Amino acid sequence: MVINNTGIGNAMTIKLDNTLPEMPVFEEGIRRAPNRGFRLTPDQTKVALKNALRYVPAELHRVLAPEFLEELRTFGRIYAYRYMPKEKLSGKPIDEYKGNCVEGKAFQVMIDNNLDPAVALYPYELVTYGETGSVCQNWLQYQLIKKYLEVMTDQQTLVLESGHPLGLFPSKPEAPRVIITNALMIGMFDNQDDWEIAEQMGVANYGQMTAGGWMYIGPQGIVHGTFNTLLTAGRKRLGIPAEGDLRGHLFVSSGLGGMSGAQPKAIEIAGGVGIVAEVDYSRIKTRYDQGWVSKVSDKVEEVFALAEEYQQKKESISIAYHGNIVDLLEYAVANNKHIPLLSDQTSCHVAYDGGYCPQGLTFDERTELLASDRQKFRALVDKSLKRHFELIKILSERGTYFFDYGNAFLKAVYDAGVKEVAKNGYDERDGFIFPSYVEDIMGPELFDYGYGPFRWVCLSGAPEDLQKTDKAAMECIDPNRRGQDRDNYIWIRDAEQNKLVVGTQARILYQDAEGRLKIALKFNEMVRNGEVGPVMLGRDHHDVSGTDSPFRETANIKDGSNVMADMAVQCFAGNAARGMSLVALHNGGGVGIGKSINGGFGMVLDGSHRVDEILKQAMLWDVIGGVARRAWARNEHSIETIVEFNQNYAGKGHATLPYIPEEELVEGLVAKLFAK
Repeated sequence: MVINNTGIGNAMTIKLDNTLPEMPVFEEGIRRAPNRGFRLTPDQTKVALKNALRYVPAELHRVLAPEFLEELRTFGRIYAYRYMPKEKLSGKPIDEYKGNCVEGKAFQVMIDNNLDPAVALYPYELVTYGETGSVCQNWLQYQLIKKYLEVMTDQQTLVLESGHPLGLFPSKPEAPRVIITNALMIGMFDNQDDWEIAEQMGVANYGQMTAGGWMYIGPQGIVHGTFNTLLTAGRKRLGIPAEGDLRGHLFVSSGLGGMSGAQPKAIEIAGGVGIVAEVDYSRIKTRYDQGWVSKVSDKVEEVFALAEEYQQKKESISIAYHGNIVDLLEYAVANNKHIPLLSDQTSCHVAYDGGYCPQGLTFDERTELLASDRQKFRALVDKSLKRHFELIKILSERGTYFFDYGNAFLKAVYDAGVKEVAKNGYDERDGFIFPSYVEDIMGPELFDYGYGPFRWVCLSGAPEDLQKTDKAAMECIDPNRRGQDRDNYIWIRDAEQNKLVVGTQARILYQDAEGRLKIALKFNEMVRNGEVGPVMLGRDHHDVSGTDSPFRETANIKDGSNVMADMAVQCFAGNAARGMSLVALHNGGGVGIGKSINGGFGMVLDGSHRVDEILKQAMLWDVIGGVARRAWARNEHSIETIVEFNQNYAGKGHATLPYIPEEELVEGLVAKLFAK
């Protein structure tokens, strides 16, 4: 059999055509990704070019090859800008999309919402949030994915590998419609350097947690978690009563990007005063224009004076400081400013790739140096991280409660050469001297009970559908069951007035397994009765069961299994087996390549009884699998939750529980062993 390009083209019915699109016009004011650096060898560069050209008919190669090569040289990636849609993307109502099944159209809504300029960090480069979290690698992939989704039926499954649509394969209605994996590097290559080469060659995509799984709903997706974190931190560390809020208390952090942009909104909802530093003014402007930041200033004295005024009045306010967080903390230390709660949400999982701006550089200088002198940039990042850490230590000694916000900040400090940040003084295995927010707050108070970032999207795009689902969700919550339920009831009750929607009509609500199932079944019934249009369920992969990461999600697992990825992979596989509409498994997440594995899902509610049956199996598994693993690690609240699960589901489900040895027995025997 003779294989040539004509034969290859004729063998495909789903493909990019041989019409050369016009070059796009880039709109002024939309953020652009920095040059990621070009570091391929000549041989690797040849492969990278071939990898991009394989998406398009051969007759276009002579025009596109030099364009793609120039993109690779200039940006460090081939984005195939020519294939970018000419209209501005946004998540349109589901009925405006082509498709042979509701899931195919639903996923198009989600993808376009992820790339909406109001939502995405760098929409032209397909980066949704977290500096590098991408829907897929390039616009060629986007166009081909869209073609597949338009023709996919409920008898097929679309498979994506690091952004590449491998193809449609025969399946069945009860199986997932889409299976996604991103950046699953082989162990010995699972590091930042090899990852960057793979990404430049066009074979790896950084899915982050929800970008590459198409479940990002704008910064709202992290507002509830941030709200919970701040309230719980205040209750545990500042003596705030269970029914109280943060009025009169100050929270300081940095970052106003895709996820970090939730911080000012969350502190205001929690009743406190917030100062958030950000070096990129465009991100400040985005949050200010959205109403998510109340005041903006580049004068540190003015920022603290305003914060103190509102603390005294016990009124909430969020203030964006246009400047470097290290400069802000320098001022706080020098002028003895008390900061009760302190954190950081810069993209430290890619600190040397632009995620952390060193002290002394403007944002533009950071971008220029990133492209011109990576070695110098790296040295400045290390120097700044060391100073940042020193200031946090001083403030901590003065009474500040600092927590790592799961952005790999403390790991970045360790990588910068500060070994004293390690709890054991020599490596990261036992964590760091300051707690992760999961270790200290989210893990024991939420994840161990099964509470996590459940979310939904009203695919009709109708605000009234979101209002109806909000009301229905509130009716499913018993505020007297637990303190967490009371907080959630108040959250969803006030969600509309807090104006949380950015992009399409979506909502987040931290819920446990029973709560998620109850709400999901109610929503599907509403779709069946014609009360609302189709609904997409999902969650942040940053959840009870979805992610294994010793520096974040599994930071409060102390039996040594925090470095294992069994839970995330089992969660992914179990959701696929039970028929979730979309299942995704990524490497990296919010802490960087090689530091986590995370799995997520999307479930389209079409009102069918088939979906009811999937929900009854999959929604419980998606949460309880992780709670069971946490219980096996001897986490007290998880043990309580699994005892309850075993009782409620006797004959249907059952999880293994650990026997707890006497501490004195273990301590004594080990002491004798090492005394010999």
